[in-house]
Amino acid sequence: MKTQTIYVCSNCGAHAPKMIGRCPQCGEWGTYTEETIEAQKPAGPMRRRTENALPQRLNEVVAAEEMRIDMQNGELNRVLGGGLVPGSLVLIGGEPGIGKSTLALQVLMQMGERKTLYASGEESVRQLKLRAERLRGKPENLYIVSETSLEKILEHVRTLQPDIVVIDSIQTIGTDAVDSTIGSLTQVRECAARILQTAKESNIPFLIVGHINKEGSLAGPKVLEHIVDTVLQFEGDQHYMYRILRAQKNRFGSTSELGIFEMRQDGLREVENPSELLLSQNHDGLSGIAIAAAIEGVRPFLIEVQALVSTAAYGTPQRSSTGFDTRRLNMLLAVLEKRVGFRLPQKDVFLNIAGGIRVNDPATDLSVLAAVLSSNMDIPIEEGICLTGEVGLAGEIRPVNRIEQRIAEAQKLGFKKIIIPAGQKYAMSNLKIEVIPVRKVSEAFRELIIKKN
Repeated sequence: MKTQTIYVCSNCGAHAPKMIGRCPQCGEWGTYTEETIEAQKPAGPMRRRTENALPQRLNEVVAAEEMRIDMQNGELNRVLGGGLVPGSLVLIGGEPGIGKSTLALQVLMQMGERKTLYASGEESVRQLKLRAERLRGKPENLYIVSETSLEKILEHVRTLQPDIVVIDSIQTIGTDAVDSTIGSLTQVRECAARILQTAKESNIPFLIVGHINKEGSLAGPKVLEHIVDTVLQFEGDQHYMYRILRAQKNRFGSTSELGIFEMRQDGLREVENPSELLLSQNHDGLSGIAIAAAIEGVRPFLIEVQALVSTAAYGTPQRSSTGFDTRRLNMLLAVLEKRVGFRLPQKDVFLNIAGGIRVNDPATDLSVLAAVLSSNMDIPIEEGICLTGEVGLAGEIRPVNRIEQRIAEAQKLGFKKIIIPAGQKYAMSNLKIEVIPVRKVSEAFRELIIKKN
């Protein structure tokens, strides 16, 4: 086999035939490293799947529903689209210590009679045993191995024929087919391709754990995310107890779902009703707090938006947000100044989504403005009222999707009023909550603070 030397960008995975200083793809300096690879032909099984394929009419193809494996975890099943598809390859990424390995091991320990294999390149079997004892599961058919050679791991797979395989992590696994250090871009790419080939041939699903870089994206070549069937991102702050599992890519389901977990001493606990945990019950009489009725995927929940407006100590006021897009916050503050008449040029504005979660729903705009106004005037918002609505640049309140679910969630938690966009249609009867439609931000402000005083 002939070998060749290439240079690979460690930031984006771009290739070059010679060493260059600045990457033309991502623009980073000094990121090219030398890699030695063997020129190989495509694997035989991959060719055999396509060499005899003939074009078919689309209406003649039988679309059978994929049989899924119940992971015995409602939140994980939700994000996967109903369960794990046999023969699929799932990548789980997240920050160090966020709970990726805990989630993978805990899920395997709950699989009951299914035979599972956990291959770790980071921990010894004794460390895995201690982790399993802390999780207090009942692993009946869970096999563990500490190994960094991909060939040996795949040999264990062929011998045991497990129902599910977890590899922790892809950056610590290497193959002898590539003359490169473990964790390099070439090793990660070749190992992922071999694992995908094994998964498709054996119809065994693989879950691989991946590291992330300092920018927050998955480490390794970008092709890694293209190879796998599903990419799951585990988010959360290590100083908070909540963890969010999102699907960034899913060939077998929606990417709009999310799962919420609570990190405890004995592992991750599913949060079936996140609204009750994300809302604190002791904010009565405090300014700068507004409750938003948000939607993530098809799941409604109420979150607490906290704002603090104070006099700027320096010449340039600060605009900081946690769990909310800072650029959108600046846009909303401009709308507040232009359309409502509240000027905050010499004020620092700090925004926080309680619970350490990140929200992307534009329907939280109205709650953000309400919290900022409440903190600026030091007037608390009436208890038992929540808001939902997207704010436009003209100061209008735009309609949001799934309004009925938002109203039902607020009513279930005992809220007395909910402010929604005017003209928003909903078909609900026997409501025990007062629905207040508003057209502009100024109208919502009058409902929240002026009428109260």
